Amino acid sequence: MLREYLDEIASRFYERQVTEEELDGLLLEHHSRDLVPPTGTFLLAWRDGVLAGCAGLRVASPDITELTRVFLRKSERGNGGAALLVAAAEDVARGLGASLIRLDTRRDLVEARALYARLGYDEVEPFNNEPFAHHFFAKSLEVPDRV
Repeated sequence: MLREYLDEIASRFYERQVTEEELDGLLLEHHSRDLVPPTGTFLLAWRDGVLAGCAGLRVASPDITELTRVFLRKSERGNGGAALLVAAAEDVARGLGASLIRLDTRRDLVEARALYARLGYDEVEPFNNEPFAHHFFAKSLEVPDRV
């Protein structure tokens, strides 16, 4: 799933299909080894017994978790799966103790930016200096008190 994710986002960035050798290098450089407890977690999404997508969470601090590697296969898009995947990641982030979830994304990933805005993420000031991060979003995970 991570290979498919990196293949799509790298090919979009370079505006050409990346080679298998480039993809191997990207997997080494942009590994996800920290997306395991206690530094994070990696979620897999399934639909009708078929792997459909993924999302990663990275613990940035005791109360902040970063959402990363959100991806749905093309065949799964347009059916509300992305919103369900992000909601599941938010629930896991709460379980990790986070009161804030944040993410960064590239300017060319307009679908992702629209999704996050629709799901209540606010654009915020940059919180890292990643070269491929152009837009930064955050969302409170605290449940409002009921009256």
